[in-house]
Amino acid sequence: MLDWLKQPWPWYVAGPLIGLTVPTLLLIGNKRFGISSSLRHICAACLPAKIPYFHYDWKKEVWNLFFVLGIFLGGVIAIQLLANPNPVEVSSALAAELKTYGISNFDGLIPTEIFNWSTLLQPKGLMLMVLGGFLVGFGTRYAGGCTSGHAITGLSNLQWPSLVATICFMVGGFIMANLILPLILSL
Repeated sequence: MLDWLKQPWPWYVAGPLIGLTVPTLLLIGNKRFGISSSLRHICAACLPAKIPYFHYDWKKEVWNLFFVLGIFLGGVIAIQLLANPNPVEVSSALAAELKTYGISNFDGLIPTEIFNWSTLLQPKGLMLMVLGGFLVGFGTRYAGGCTSGHAITGLSNLQWPSLVATICFMVGGFIMANLILPLILSL
């Protein structure tokens, strides 16, 4: 059974399972789905400040917190039982390009030459981890949700703002991966 679970699932299994989340949420009466909204619920539950944005009945959305807890626990179980011990497979063209930026270790899920404690206080590390994290959080709040919320639920509900947000996420990702990231990596 574990060997079967360790294999990548084909698109015709994984895609419909993801797609079924929308009708399931609609059947149980929820119209919002996404990870970013759970941070708002946590803040509303924990912060005693009188910030109007956090004054609502967060207990009606507690299912979202259990969903995020399930994602975390699923990740822990996957790491413990289903992790692939082999290095990440990277195409030879990409590996050659990354070598020009000093990235050659593909043993983990992320390049250790960039994402580690010693590079955190260097300009490259600050831009990628601190500034990048801030921009992701700011962009998620500014767009009114994250990629999963807009692309899965918003598009399924035919919401125009979700289409615009998803297009902007994709364009931003292409610009970052092809124009900005090579500049940062060459620092």
